[in-house]
Amino acid sequence: MSRGYIARDPRTGKPIRKGRSAKDLDIRSLYPIEGVWARIPVYDILKLASGEIQNLELSLTNGGGFARRDDGIKALHRVYENLIPRAHEILLDALDDDDASIRIAALEVSPIFALKQHTNLIPCLSDRLLDDSDDVRAMARRCLKLMAPVFPSGCEELLRRELHDTRKEHRNNAFESLRETAKAWPEVGCLHIDELLREDELDLRRRSSKILRTIATKGGAEGWDLIGWALEDIDAQVRRNGAQCLTTLANSEPSIAMILVEGAIMDDDIKVRKSVIRALKKLDMENPRVTSMILDGARSRDYELRKACVEQLSIIMSGNALREAAGELLRHETAPDLRQRLGALARDVELDGSEDEKNKYLAAVDVVKDDIIEEEMFPKNAIPENLEKDSDSEIDYENIPPPRSGLAKPKGEHEIEKAGRREPEDL
Repeated sequence: MSRGYIARDPRTGKPIRKGRSAKDLDIRSLYPIEGVWARIPVYDILKLASGEIQNLELSLTNGGGFARRDDGIKALHRVYENLIPRAHEILLDALDDDDASIRIAALEVSPIFALKQHTNLIPCLSDRLLDDSDDVRAMARRCLKLMAPVFPSGCEELLRRELHDTRKEHRNNAFESLRETAKAWPEVGCLHIDELLREDELDLRRRSSKILRTIATKGGAEGWDLIGWALEDIDAQVRRNGAQCLTTLANSEPSIAMILVEGAIMDDDIKVRKSVIRALKKLDMENPRVTSMILDGARSRDYELRKACVEQLSIIMSGNALREAAGELLRHETAPDLRQRLGALARDVELDGSEDEKNKYLAAVDVVKDDIIEEEMFPKNAIPENLEKDSDSEIDYENIPPPRSGLAKPKGEHEIEKAGRREPEDL
């Protein structure tokens, strides 16, 4: 298959989207914090991490100093490929070690080591999130935040449990992990948000609705449904969070945004209406449904909504239609500034304007130079006035100036008759 080939949806013609795999992610954040572990010789890592040796003196070529067991554990991802199974066993033992510092070191290296072998690492992470040590739990939360976008299926149940955790630190970290996961895997974000928006607990619905903007453009039909549900929630804050997605959706999916805007334009909350107004200005103004929404909004009780819709009238209408609509709205409008604006739109300047305004619509007069006027008034080849009618002198028809009507110069009697002019009786 050619590398230039792009798979497209046969219905919409748009390129088919695929989620990013782990190799497409920036893995630099998965590494442990830079330290002595980066200078340990590869052949000494397993011995130091397993506790076979307690301390390792580094040579001057490696920077000098001493490395301890926790440093060896942080370097387990550096071992050769054939030693990965042995390193995996040592890591699992370290995650259940009695020493808290060893458990913290094992958690710190788990995200990057999971790219090589992740078996049983996530269940151990689940146990460490329930650890008695605050420091261990803090490192476990950081580990979850790093691993969830890389292993969304493996962390699904673990993330679901953390999202419903009543402890503030765990819930905050879980929602941050969900946001990062939704960026890389929108369908996973939709799955969790779908469940959270159905919860009775208000905090869960509010927090999950804030993540809707992350999946607004990539969530597909499921994401559109979630935004629609958020706009119908009984809580105003949830509706506000859902309304903030409309502007983004208007740029990518204007037809879907139009349906959602139409349903939310008359919301009771003023902040929801402001977000709807911003999205409304992004839609196609030539669409009849948009025109109908703007006219309905111009009749709303909310001043801000009426003002925004009145400003759009001159964009969606013109001529008599604009004047008639503005005149009808003017009869019911009470705000002074809006009455002034509608009065200007309803006024026909060509008929009701001042003299100067009317003159702007008149056709411009052609400029005529003075020498041309004098030549027309006093032509050089005019027939002398003292020429007697009964004179026998012949008239030089060749030199008679052309008629003022613009006809061609007559050359004789035949041409004069043909041009429709009467022949002089006395000639």
